[in-house]
Amino acid sequence: MDIALLKKLYRTALTIRRFEEAAIEQYRVGKIYGYLHPYLGEEAIATGVVATIRPDDYIVSTHRGHGHAIAKGHDVRLMMAELMGKANGYCKGRGGSMHVADLKQNNLGANGIVGGGMGFAAGAGLAIKQKGGDQVVISFISDGAVNNGIFLETVNLAAIFHLPVIFVIENNGYAAATPVGTMNLQNDLSKYSEGFGIPGFSMDGNDAAAIYEALQEPVKRARNKQGPTLIEMKTFRHRGHHVNDPGAYMPQDVLENWKRRDPLLVLKEHLKNAGAADDEVQEIEAEVGERISEAVQFALKSPDPDPVEFLAEISKL
Repeated sequence: MDIALLKKLYRTALTIRRFEEAAIEQYRVGKIYGYLHPYLGEEAIATGVVATIRPDDYIVSTHRGHGHAIAKGHDVRLMMAELMGKANGYCKGRGGSMHVADLKQNNLGANGIVGGGMGFAAGAGLAIKQKGGDQVVISFISDGAVNNGIFLETVNLAAIFHLPVIFVIENNGYAAATPVGTMNLQNDLSKYSEGFGIPGFSMDGNDAAAIYEALQEPVKRARNKQGPTLIEMKTFRHRGHHVNDPGAYMPQDVLENWKRRDPLLVLKEHLKNAGAADDEVQEIEAEVGERISEAVQFALKSPDPDPVEFLAEISKL
């Protein structure tokens, strides 16, 4: 893989990491309300997957969706403003952390309901097929979503109609605080694909470069109207389920082992092996740091929503 692509992947993954860290900090000082589900430790998945698709392709996110939106190219200033409930956020401050969406960038939105976005993904895939297009839909889902009824319904629907949907299971080890192994006797969640008669595979979810390479074939299949693929990305979140969850149930030795394969460290190693100089990496890090600082200041200075405007829009429904 060439250095230019590796730099792009590192910039995206680092932007996600720094955005989440800044969001946690703003949450702690009372500038962000409601729940906040950090994507820390899982950055490689959104980075590698979205890098394989075109701007006119679609993504459907989850309640842990900041990384997906950033990888899709969303403006981190408008995202931070949305998290702070500001009027110039992507959803005018009405969605917050779990509902970032932007139809102009073909992000059909995050969803607070586990697995709730899968139906949107199947619907988008059906619309693409009906119109004769060649766009692809990426449906990000959690390991917990695999045990919801909508998983069976939508994957089966996508299979029998050969819809251009790629289902990406982000297996971070826990559904909230429940270990995956206590809910599934199947070690590789991608093997559920066999029941639907579609391709599936499981892989390391901490290597964005490997993910980029692995997604080439599923994306090609979807564009060629050959149907969906079910992919499991095995990773591990660096914290509890949400920002106020201390994650005491997470074995520290397991967590530390995963942190040794931090997605950012993996990409930095790839850059080093490709011949990238230290100052090139540092330049990216400085640039990302400035962007996130600017995003925080932009959001803090942004106007609050106008209640009169909100009520006027509600009255039209």
